[in-house]
Amino acid sequence: MTLLSKLVPDWRWGTAEGSREFDRWCDRELSFLEKVRWLEEAETLSMAMRLKTDVRPLSAPLENATGRADPQP
Repeated sequence: MTLLSKLVPDWRWGTAEGSREFDRWCDRELSFLEKVRWLEEAETLSMAMRLKTDVRPLSAPLENATGRADPQP
């Protein structure tokens, strides 16, 4: 029986206490390997989101309020 087959959605998961209860339940049911895979997927997603939110490269000049690049000294 897999984790998803035992999973019955509950409205309490939307509350703070229900969310903690769901996390504790998942911690008990997941194997170590499944937890490591989940952490790797979460890290990959986090890094992809960080790349998408970085609009300008670090070497790009900052723009002033007019939208034009400030003159370089």
